[in-house]
Amino acid sequence: MTQQHCILVGAPMDSGKRRKGCLMGPDAYRTAGLAEALRDLGHEVSDRGNVAPAPFTAKEHPKLVALEETIAWTEALADAAEATMKDGLPIFMGGDHALALGTVLGVMRHAQAVERPQFVLWLDAHSDFHTPHTTDSGNLHGTPLGYVTGREGFDGFPVIDLPLPQENVAIIGLRSVDAAERAALQDTSIVHVDMREIDESGIARPLAAFLDKVAAANGLLHVSLDVDFLDPSVAPAVGTTVPGGATVREGHLVMEMLHDSGLMTSLDLVELNPFLDERGRTASLMVDLAASALGRRVFDRPTRAF
Repeated sequence: MTQQHCILVGAPMDSGKRRKGCLMGPDAYRTAGLAEALRDLGHEVSDRGNVAPAPFTAKEHPKLVALEETIAWTEALADAAEATMKDGLPIFMGGDHALALGTVLGVMRHAQAVERPQFVLWLDAHSDFHTPHTTDSGNLHGTPLGYVTGREGFDGFPVIDLPLPQENVAIIGLRSVDAAERAALQDTSIVHVDMREIDESGIARPLAAFLDKVAAANGLLHVSLDVDFLDPSVAPAVGTTVPGGATVREGHLVMEMLHDSGLMTSLDLVELNPFLDERGRTASLMVDLAASALGRRVFDRPTRAF
């Protein structure tokens, strides 16, 4: 197993939606032993503490939730991600999924600087392909993929000169996509795999095809893992529960395939709301999944008692 320098970066961001609690996520991952799990695998681990948003002035908006705060987080996290990519494999501990507005932008900047294509694997019940104009909820955690692929409507956010090519994105685990997002996605070359396809054909086949594409292009791979990718029966600590999600077995298979590929260069762990957890079971499962992505095999897994 290739030894990595894993760099933990906390992003206690809670502005992407109305329901609060994700700001406690970074400390929950620390308490659940993320650093220790990665060190046990032989990796070097550094914890750089928590990022803070850039200065901002909050304003009332008729529709959008915490727009100025989210822009401020995007600016700060993009800078942090770009800088951290130079030193190792960053693991961004969220925080809600709006943090990916910044983390993906930062890794894209790094990829451009080293002249390699950037790819994104989005493990999520939702496509997060909205824009500030199309979202009905006003929750900006539903917009990151719209932003980084160059959709219009992100006034005030950092300008993206070279958007992420649609064909460099795969969304796996979909089971809650509204009409506007579905119509927009159907006109793109984004790979989108819903739970019906997973039920019919398994999760390994579409993932392997996408990883082959990344490898053929010598690409950098950012993985964004949302708690709601998993079924809420095994991962209850999320404010956007959608029944019928990935099983623990499927989650570990995805992560082990990522490790086997050797392609993952950065990782988001998002939408953990410890306020909704049951004795830390979701935080522990997310730590176990991260460990699988960094080399833990089935025989190495701990037995959990809840």
